[in-house]
Amino acid sequence: MPGRLCCCCAALRPRYKRLVDNIFPEDPKDGLVKADMEKLTFYAVSAPEKLDRIGSYLADRLSRDVVRHRSGYVLIAMEALDQLLMACHSQSIKPFVESFLHMVAKLLESGEPKLQVLGTNSFVKFANIEEDTPSYHRRYDFFVSRFSAMCHSCHSDPEIRREIRIAGIRGIQGVVRKTVNDELRATIWEPQHMDKIVPSLLFNMQKTEDVDSRIGPPSSPSEGDKEENPAVLAENCFRELLGRATYGNMSNAVRPVFAHLDNHNLWDPNEFAVHCFKIIMYSIQAQYSHHVIQETLGHLDARKKDSPRVRAGIIQVLLEAVAIAAKGSIGPTVLEVFNTLLKHLRLSVEFEAGERRGSVGSVNISTSTKDNDEKIVQNAIIQTIGFFGSNLPDYQRSEIMMFIMGKVPVFGTTTHTLDTSQLGDLGTRRIQIMLLRSLLMVTSGYKAKTIVTALPAPFLDPLLSPSLMEDYELRQLVLEILHNLIDRHDNRAKLRGIRIIPDVGDLKIKREKISRQDASFMKKNGQLLYRHIYLGCKEEDNVQKNFELLYTSLALITIELANEEVVIDLIRVAIALQDIAIINEDNLPMFHRCAVMALVGAYLNFLSQMIAVPAFCQHVSKVIETRTMEAPYFLPEHIFRDKCMLPKSLEKHEKNLYFLTNKIAESLGGSGYSVERLTVPYVPQVTDEDRLSRRKSIVDTVSIQVDILPGNNPVADVVTATEEITFEALKKAIDTNGMEEQEKEKRRLVIEKFQKAPFEEIAAQCESKANFLHDRLAQILELTIRPPPSPSGTLTFTSGNTQYQSVPVYEMKFPDLCVY
Repeated sequence: MPGRLCCCCAALRPRYKRLVDNIFPEDPKDGLVKADMEKLTFYAVSAPEKLDRIGSYLADRLSRDVVRHRSGYVLIAMEALDQLLMACHSQSIKPFVESFLHMVAKLLESGEPKLQVLGTNSFVKFANIEEDTPSYHRRYDFFVSRFSAMCHSCHSDPEIRREIRIAGIRGIQGVVRKTVNDELRATIWEPQHMDKIVPSLLFNMQKTEDVDSRIGPPSSPSEGDKEENPAVLAENCFRELLGRATYGNMSNAVRPVFAHLDNHNLWDPNEFAVHCFKIIMYSIQAQYSHHVIQETLGHLDARKKDSPRVRAGIIQVLLEAVAIAAKGSIGPTVLEVFNTLLKHLRLSVEFEAGERRGSVGSVNISTSTKDNDEKIVQNAIIQTIGFFGSNLPDYQRSEIMMFIMGKVPVFGTTTHTLDTSQLGDLGTRRIQIMLLRSLLMVTSGYKAKTIVTALPAPFLDPLLSPSLMEDYELRQLVLEILHNLIDRHDNRAKLRGIRIIPDVGDLKIKREKISRQDASFMKKNGQLLYRHIYLGCKEEDNVQKNFELLYTSLALITIELANEEVVIDLIRVAIALQDIAIINEDNLPMFHRCAVMALVGAYLNFLSQMIAVPAFCQHVSKVIETRTMEAPYFLPEHIFRDKCMLPKSLEKHEKNLYFLTNKIAESLGGSGYSVERLTVPYVPQVTDEDRLSRRKSIVDTVSIQVDILPGNNPVADVVTATEEITFEALKKAIDTNGMEEQEKEKRRLVIEKFQKAPFEEIAAQCESKANFLHDRLAQILELTIRPPPSPSGTLTFTSGNTQYQSVPVYEMKFPDLCVY
């Protein structure tokens, strides 16, 4: 062996050096001298205080051999070190470990891949040894840096490159196992180390093919896969690292993932990003899931000005994280998730509106592409909100419903907390649609024991606001949300599609007797529901889906919330809808008039079979049979076909095509129903928002509110109430701002009367005025004033084809009506 001393000099050397020298053969190809190695091991175990000197001497020899490129002796030295390390487990091993790590560092610093792999293998063996006591002064900064560099090897030979990368990953795994178990020696979690370890692992994970094959909880790859595939080995190491992370270390472990995905533009497409976060969510402890969601939300805020596809990629990752976290602990981040997502929804709509304003008057293909990209962002946000909300427990879901509804912009109010000042009308409508779509997904599958819980007043009032009736899509979403909340027995699928049902019993409708709480709800809020359905039928932009949803709404109210009083109210609403189509005060197209007639026919057919009153069923069936023969366009099966012949007018139709109030009252009265209210025409409630709104369907609707304040005599009021018509009076009538306070006070008194007075008293007072008001209102609506007035001080009126001379202008008398 080179450098061997003569016998006399060798005898004078310390024994440990002689034992070390003897393990090296003359020819390194012969390998370690096993007999002498056993002697050295016995000596080290017997005299552990000599271990540090043995290690130091071996390190010196190895350093010389590395410099002189004597790879054979390097292999022998490392094998000897490994055997000593495995055999000795005493306190004195600490100094020996320092020498060992010094030798491993020498090998890793060498430029030969073979020696780098050798040093890595020795370090991994060392990492698997459990030391009796930790060494707090020992640091692994060099090994983290070196192993991370090996993970990014760019060697020209693919096979050598793969071996070096595998060695680097195994080295990082060894560092993690050696340091992560001891909480007092947590230097591995410092940002400067995580910023090297995590990107190195992700870099190798990117090389995997078919990332979806390993989606799910941590798997256990075979040993062959671990050794041969850097991607599989890196993923396994990444899972192990995250599994050992605690709450205080979670940020340092997750933030480098975001940095890597940003630096390598991996958010678009985001398949690898989704794969990474599925690994993270399945690997960390369940109670820390919300921390990852918080980090993702923070990164979304940081990248809010990036391209739409990047933001959509981040939101998709958030969706996957939420989907996994919702199955376990989500912590205190529920409202934060929704608040952040709704904020980004507003930003997306604002960006979309800004792009449109910037491209007015020009055709810009890139602008159109950006709009489509923003829609991708918006859809991703809605999916995330819906999925998260649908996985929450009921008590949290009701809070989220209120939270989202509070963000919906409603005309004339400032209660919503979502800033829409920069969006304009189109952007505000877009926000309304997006929020309602989110709310629709959150309410899906929600089953409340009482309807009051599902539809509290602070939620129901803005949901049924006229501001959310601006177009057919908004109305569809509102009705679908109502269906989710009202349908507690999953009957909606059985009612899908508006049609004449021959036998409702075949549907096997599930229902329960209406509870006292639900009956109380309908007394307080039933008029709101009826009003929304009534006004919804009068909209000119309705499509077939709108009529189907309106029909389903009536049917679900009948199933879930109807007692005898509600049944009477629903029939009144149906008759009022029929009058809309017949009288046509709103100048609806013929298709809409026939569609309303078909809706009324389908609903009354359903209702008659649900309450099972034979005479009522007979009347409805007879009308439907007559329509089938003489007016098929009044039936849903015909009117909603692509090519349906429409009539030119409805004035010439016979009464046997219509549902008659007196026939219905007669049939229900014989079965014990209180039918007095059937004679009172249904008139929808008028709200403050109706008066403030500029919508045609609200402003042009003439709604009569009867003043029934205590002590008033209805008939006497009509006779004695006079008003002098002067220029000043007309000016005041036109100037609604000047009379606003008085009108509000009067409306408040009327509403208070309706809310607090017994129903019997209200019905009696309404009935006394009903006949007179009906005739007088018809006259008022038909009269037209022909200006200018005649010189004699009279006005000429035209009613039909007949002209009348009025009384002097200053002596005209009008009934005491409150017309809005």
